Amino acid sequence: MSAAQEHRGPDQRGSHFDGPVGLGIQRLAVVDTVHGDQPVANEDGSVVVVLNGEIYDYQSLRRRLRQAGHRFSTGGDTETIVHLYEDYGVDCVKHLHGMFAFALWDARRRLLLLARDRVGKKPLFYAPGDGALTFASELGALMQDHELPRRLDPVAIDRYLAFGYVPAPLSAFAGVRKLEPGRRLIAQDGRLFLDRYWQLDFGSPLDVGDEHELEERIREELRAATRRRMVADVPIGAFLSGGIDSSAVVAAMAECSSAPVRTFSIGFDHEPFDELPQARRIAQLFGTDHEEFVVRPDAIAIVPRIVRHYGEPFADSSAIPTFLLSELTSRHVTVALTGDGGDECFAGYTRFVANTLAARLDGLPAGVRRAAALLARRLPAGESAPAAVARARRLGVTLGLDPAQRYAAYVLRCDAAQRRALYDPAFLGELGSAAPAESVITRVWDQASGDDVLARMLEVDGATHLPDDLIAKVDIATMAHGLEARSPFLDADLMQLAASIPSDLKIRGREKKWILRRALRGWIPDEILDRPKQGFSVPMGDWLAGELHADVREVLLDPVTLGRGIFDEKGIRAMLGRVVAGDQRAGFRVWSLYMLETWQREFLDRAAPAPVPAAAVSSA
Repeated sequence: MSAAQEHRGPDQRGSHFDGPVGLGIQRLAVVDTVHGDQPVANEDGSVVVVLNGEIYDYQSLRRRLRQAGHRFSTGGDTETIVHLYEDYGVDCVKHLHGMFAFALWDARRRLLLLARDRVGKKPLFYAPGDGALTFASELGALMQDHELPRRLDPVAIDRYLAFGYVPAPLSAFAGVRKLEPGRRLIAQDGRLFLDRYWQLDFGSPLDVGDEHELEERIREELRAATRRRMVADVPIGAFLSGGIDSSAVVAAMAECSSAPVRTFSIGFDHEPFDELPQARRIAQLFGTDHEEFVVRPDAIAIVPRIVRHYGEPFADSSAIPTFLLSELTSRHVTVALTGDGGDECFAGYTRFVANTLAARLDGLPAGVRRAAALLARRLPAGESAPAAVARARRLGVTLGLDPAQRYAAYVLRCDAAQRRALYDPAFLGELGSAAPAESVITRVWDQASGDDVLARMLEVDGATHLPDDLIAKVDIATMAHGLEARSPFLDADLMQLAASIPSDLKIRGREKKWILRRALRGWIPDEILDRPKQGFSVPMGDWLAGELHADVREVLLDPVTLGRGIFDEKGIRAMLGRVVAGDQRAGFRVWSLYMLETWQREFLDRAAPAPVPAAAVSSA
């Protein structure tokens, strides 16, 4: 299991065995590179921990713990966890400020504690079985346990096709689960206890008297979050897209650094998707040491490598440039700061504007909204429709839905009717009476702490899209190359500040991230702040209709693919035809099918892993 994720930590392998427990670790040395090897134990060896990630406030924790009488044998961050556990037990996790997944064994109490950080920056998969618990940072490592069946979870596959990722706590394999962000899992006396120790509070909005004071507070929190993430004993750089968020992070890094910041960007030989000119503008403004890379359609050759690292089907096509950018960056630095999370904290997506507007129309009589939905369906659809018309159609069609269902309709990449048109009747039978994919969204919506529609959308995204798509994409792509990604906008303090900012300061009219743009004015050039959001995406629709079409078509219509009993050949052929006709949304669905089939060939068709020693049953 450790060998299967050596790429995550190529600097050291460690293990600890105690009766029924085996812990393994692959360490990427970032702090205390000489003496910080893992596992790490307390003074008498009764508490042992393995950690994936970084504890950003470890220095202040060490000072506090020393004053309380604890003795340290290393200079790193991992050791703070065992001493916090001695003082606070399983609540130790509440005192950690960082990104982490860790496993801690208390030999005296015969207790195993698994925990994941508040936001979900670091992954943790686990599989409970008959008297056993197996866990790992990556699904590929977990599946080295030869006793775990490689059996698809039909509900997980259906939700993957709906969203483009498998939402937690599901995984693609039946019987395997993801530990969700802000959760801990305790195993003791043959029983498992799962609970949530933290979540964002959207229900206590700030009373903003002076907007200028709030803008300064946002800048200070961003600076503080960036400083915390620049603590390392290895070279540090930054991903620079040329958008608002990564530009703000580079600006904050430049203030904190006495040497030029190293920045890394990726672009495309397809102009509408290329942000390299904007990234160069920021690099020049802040005097960074800048590197660039260009992605072309032949980059699809790395898809099998990507699939092996992700461990389960993953259809976010921006994983390709992220993977390549991580490979480029890892040649120069060991840690890279990113702008991830800015859109989820400060409302940077168009769907937030559309649903906020729709919420204002919810006061209209139901009959009027239903009539508007019927009229909207008459508007042109598909790739030939102008963008403004397509947005108006989508808004109108969803007016008859309640706010939670409406938002689900916006985030679904493939709706229920489209999925049914693809499925073989036998697979539909396997799904049976499973809850609809929309329940992933509506469940969080109904339990959200915020009162207004925007607050609930942000809370939903923070629990679904952010950890399961965006964060997972970056963690896997970077760690595949022994590169650690750190995201100042995903700092828990900054996220809580953003959650407490009233919604009308995040969206004003059609302007997204209103208060963040105000806070960054004068720090970031106006042409960066005011340009339309471009997004970190690839021209997949054009690639699938052009250079990649023949190869993808061959895979999807292969007898092996059709023989799996999931998809109907007629549905696949119809979707391939829509891609050739220029339907970009059909392109996403085709890519989802292609990634699913590639994953099945890598993980289901290959020979089962060789047995491992019975004692080596877990890895973190």
